[in-house]
Amino acid sequence: MQDIIEELKWRGLIHQTTDIETLQKLLNSKSVSFYFGCDPSSDSLQIGNFLGLITVRRFQLCGHKPILLAGGATGMIGDPGGKKEERNLIDLKTLRYNVKQITKQMGLIFDFKNPTCRAEMVNNYDWFQKINFLDFMRDTGKHFTVNYLLDREWIKTRLESGISFAEFSYSLIQAFDYLTLNKKFNCELQIGGSDQWGNIVSGVDLIKTKTGKEVHALSIPLLLTSNGTKFGKSENGCIYLDRKKTSAYQMYQFFINTDDKDIIKFLKQFTFLNQEEIKIYEKQVSEQPEKREAQKTLAKFMIELIHGKKAVINCEKISNALFYGDFKKLTKMELEEGLNDVPTFEIKDVKEINLIDLLILGNISSSKRQAKEDIENKAISINGEIKADIDFKLTKSNTLFNKYIIIRRGKKNYFLCKWN
Repeated sequence: MQDIIEELKWRGLIHQTTDIETLQKLLNSKSVSFYFGCDPSSDSLQIGNFLGLITVRRFQLCGHKPILLAGGATGMIGDPGGKKEERNLIDLKTLRYNVKQITKQMGLIFDFKNPTCRAEMVNNYDWFQKINFLDFMRDTGKHFTVNYLLDREWIKTRLESGISFAEFSYSLIQAFDYLTLNKKFNCELQIGGSDQWGNIVSGVDLIKTKTGKEVHALSIPLLLTSNGTKFGKSENGCIYLDRKKTSAYQMYQFFINTDDKDIIKFLKQFTFLNQEEIKIYEKQVSEQPEKREAQKTLAKFMIELIHGKKAVINCEKISNALFYGDFKKLTKMELEEGLNDVPTFEIKDVKEINLIDLLILGNISSSKRQAKEDIENKAISINGEIKADIDFKLTKSNTLFNKYIIIRRGKKNYFLCKWN
């Protein structure tokens, strides 16, 4: 059995654990049941959640038994960790829909019918709906002191701004989940993000108090870039697993644009490449960073896993067309997907427009003088063709699909004009 703890250490995927030596011996001695939960506060998981699921898969490949929990009950309150103010409550209909959606997304990695890639799927609403409030307070709340909960960092930060009793009690609910799974599946380990550490430890303590058993906790580091910003955020918001929220090409571009300082770290954390393979990419990043081979490998891996092999081919086709300006090779749908994020403006009720006026209208050049300089310096291309004539006029015949004009200023700045 592969040593999963050593594997996680090398990949930089351990933030905190309970007694790590004891945990390591346990994981090396037998197949251990463990669980990882996802918060259904949204109808889509994000890249940060996905790192947790990839980590769960690593445990599974080392012979351990995963339990995936969708928080249908905890979602009724909402995880207060990391929040500066009280969450808005989600209605039951929305919550059930969110649970259904994130369960599908978990299936991107785990095939619940395939024995080699199987995971138990549970919803904590199934047991909490049967519990009487007084029984819960008597059997669980009794074992937590207020001082114990006040020691949680996220509670300390919320005391001044205010925290409801519901959110204050969130740790008790998550702790009860761990106790329930320990009884039902002999679950001996909970994995979660570093912001979940206090809640996870509450479960460890509750099981010890109620049953006398020693169980364990492991947290994954917060996903940060080298400059300290949260990984998984683009200029247009979060990178979601839901295809309607984040297209395959948007995700592809996000990973392609990973900074050289971060790419090896993220290859280790997101992919299943081994140490020898990672060393090859380290050398490439050092000696030929302009080829971005490591970034391409990460992007391909993520797109194939989340969107499928065909999406990888499509993303590469769009990327090449944008890079070389050969837009005629793209279908209308591919063009729209590739330019979904670029600044867009419209032309209405005109038969023709001068190139300089087009650049001003789209805020592509700051002034007519700047527009002339850009054109004369061959910095402007229209639908992939450089235009150096300041008197050039565009008509509907210059559009692609009788609708679009693609303007590029310099090497990377794209703009989309819709001719209506």
